[in-house]
Amino acid sequence: MPSGGGSARRVQAKAAHPKQVSSWIGIAPTLVLAGCSDWQSALHPHGANARKIFDLIWSFSAVAAGTWLLVMLALGAALLRRRLADRGRSAHEIDPRQERRFTHAVGGATALTVLVLIILTTASFFAGKSIASLSGTETLVVRITGHQWWWEVRYPKDDPSQSIVTANEIHVPVGEPVKVELDSLDVIHSFWVPGLAGKRDLIPGRPSELTLIADKPGIYRGQCAEFCGYQHAHMAITVIAESREAFDAWQSRQNTAASAPAGEEERRGQQAFLSTGCALCHTIRGTPASGTVGPDLSHLASRRALAADTLAMTPGALAAWIADPQSMKPGAKMPRIALSADDLNAVVTYLGSLE
Repeated sequence: MPSGGGSARRVQAKAAHPKQVSSWIGIAPTLVLAGCSDWQSALHPHGANARKIFDLIWSFSAVAAGTWLLVMLALGAALLRRRLADRGRSAHEIDPRQERRFTHAVGGATALTVLVLIILTTASFFAGKSIASLSGTETLVVRITGHQWWWEVRYPKDDPSQSIVTANEIHVPVGEPVKVELDSLDVIHSFWVPGLAGKRDLIPGRPSELTLIADKPGIYRGQCAEFCGYQHAHMAITVIAESREAFDAWQSRQNTAASAPAGEEERRGQQAFLSTGCALCHTIRGTPASGTVGPDLSHLASRRALAADTLAMTPGALAAWIADPQSMKPGAKMPRIALSADDLNAVVTYLGSLE
């Protein structure tokens, strides 16, 4: 009986296998198409640069699909014709006329391949030239510096004291070209917001730039597209496109010093922040904290996420991040700071007030 039961189970397992395969076949297209979602996709352009790249993608894809189809048709025709021609003929017999046709066919295919490559190269060149032509028309400058593993975002002004410094979020006015200046202080990163523009590498000591234009208000997610270390996958950036009025209001808020503590809990949190290692790495304008190793926290609570979009901006996530950042983002430069439970809650309350 035990032996027979085991055999039955094996038979059932084998019988179920085709169903599992069919399930995976049904799921696979969904997984593939999930990469084409509007959240972070080059197939949903929302700016002039992104549309040029989108058109180029589909042009290349159409040519590649057409080439594959022609090759498959030619292969099928050749196999069928060879099979019909071989009937009643010796395997070692050579037909001179057929050899000449083969020579002409190979020569024509080679010439067509060269022509297609020239057309694609020309299309790519003019798309790149068109994207580059937008440079110099920008109405706003944003300076991005890549770090392991977060983005420093700076809006430079003639008066340095009026410069805005934030992290992992870029606010831009809708419909206006924005010049993005890129640099890195550690390793090679790659700035990529596929819905608005193409990729651009950040190489230490070699500044580069690109132009962003957002057609309509929205939130566009970007990502570091060059492997830059252990937490490369958790190095995202968000572009928030809004009306000029909303952008000016955001700039005005960001230009102010951090909010002063409004209650006993916030005052205790500020004191705990300033008396520990937090103040050595972070800046909070209007306080003695002036560190430059980590992000500026003057208006932390106004941001949508923490740790380069690793965590949502909630009190619970903020507490977890402060208590043990290595468990959230192993390898991050932020060390664990020893705080009592009461001090931790107070620091979270204080930082949560910095809008």
